[in-house]
Amino acid sequence: MSWSILTPIIIVAGALVIITLERLFPYDKGQKFLREGFVVDFVWYALIQSFVCTLIISALVRWVDGKTGASTYGLVSDWPIWLQVAFFVVTHDFYIYWFHRSQHHNRFLWRLHEAHHAAKYVDWIAGSRSHTLEILINQSIEFGAMILLGADPDVILIKGAISACWGMWIHCNVNVHSGLLQYVINGPELHRWHHAIDYPQHVDGGVGSNYGTKFAFWDYLFGTAYRPAKKPAGYGLSDPFPKGYFAQHAYAFRRFDAPSNPTDPAAPDPTVAATG
Repeated sequence: MSWSILTPIIIVAGALVIITLERLFPYDKGQKFLREGFVVDFVWYALIQSFVCTLIISALVRWVDGKTGASTYGLVSDWPIWLQVAFFVVTHDFYIYWFHRSQHHNRFLWRLHEAHHAAKYVDWIAGSRSHTLEILINQSIEFGAMILLGADPDVILIKGAISACWGMWIHCNVNVHSGLLQYVINGPELHRWHHAIDYPQHVDGGVGSNYGTKFAFWDYLFGTAYRPAKKPAGYGLSDPFPKGYFAQHAYAFRRFDAPSNPTDPAAPDPTVAATG
């Protein structure tokens, strides 16, 4: 069976498994499946936005490749597929750690990341809530690198399935304890604290923690890991955030001197944050 068929099957199967685990072993008990914001996250972000962004990114990468001919050099084409997948998983996760961390320090980048933190409930579909511009930046780099370096087409599909399933997993409402593995592989144990309202003031200047996506060791290596024994007091932003998809996108372009979640744990203070 080809990966073009396997990839959507794996993603749907992964979602069903995680949803089942959320019902059987919830971390935050009583959290509803059809919770507030579910339709916006699932229909608008996960389905419609993902489809549109895929078309835009594909066209952009094809244009760049047409202008540069980069893929014709086949820099990784001779590598085994497993090595290509491992290479792009690790290198992209290293990039995303630093870009993600920058989003919490830079007020312009934070505006694109803010919608992701506005979700009051962390679950399997919450990770899909990301501003279109944030997706276009990250996924153009993610998939563009594979195409321009001459990766096997199957690598793109495999990496896409891994990213989709991992994104659902780290945001899921599952009470999991992975022991020493949590120091290597990222999961909900760390990532739910990335979305917590009661953020750690002593980590990374008090603007965030646990930036890794697939690997936890980036946070332990660079001093941004936070995994206390207690439970988070809640998730989301401390001030009201628009509920509609288009309103959430437009909110990113409001004036900086307008009210901007001043008590939000992750939002940088514009008077002290970097401006570049």
